[in-house]
Amino acid sequence: MLMNANESSLLIIDVQEKLMPAIHDGATVLAQNIRLATIASLLGLPVIATEQTPDKLGPNHPDIKRLCDRTLAKTHFDACVDGLPTAFLPACKEVVISGCEAHVCMLQTAMTLLQNGYRVWVVTDATGSRKTADRDAAFTRLAQAGAHLVTLEMVAFEWMRDSCHPLFREVLKLIK
Repeated sequence: MLMNANESSLLIIDVQEKLMPAIHDGATVLAQNIRLATIASLLGLPVIATEQTPDKLGPNHPDIKRLCDRTLAKTHFDACVDGLPTAFLPACKEVVISGCEAHVCMLQTAMTLLQNGYRVWVVTDATGSRKTADRDAAFTRLAQAGAHLVTLEMVAFEWMRDSCHPLFREVLKLIK
């Protein structure tokens, strides 16, 4: 099964500036989320973000914030409890998800999206936790639940589908 850009939304979970230094390889996770959001924006896909208790953890990184169409402030680890599907995901069938922490907020949100009938694609190289064991356990659990584990390059090329896509060269520059 391939992703379909016409049915996709990008959901970036809690890439908050204060949190990123605690995330294993946080600079890479942040950079990959910025690339992913830039590609989604170029291709005209909705880019949605969440912020976990922003009054305490602060806002998302400014580069993420500027690339998002909407941001949901939340207190629950599962963003769906705070109204994500109804308020923030337009009539999409697929959710491409990334962010932090893989084993808490990203996992709980992705699991609920799966339970609600969404096709979920977890961008592994744009997702992190403080400990790699927690991140890896989340990936295993999500795959067992039916989520598709992908990389940023897989997402970009499946969204475009063709080297003749009008934005192919521009997206390729972001990947390389």
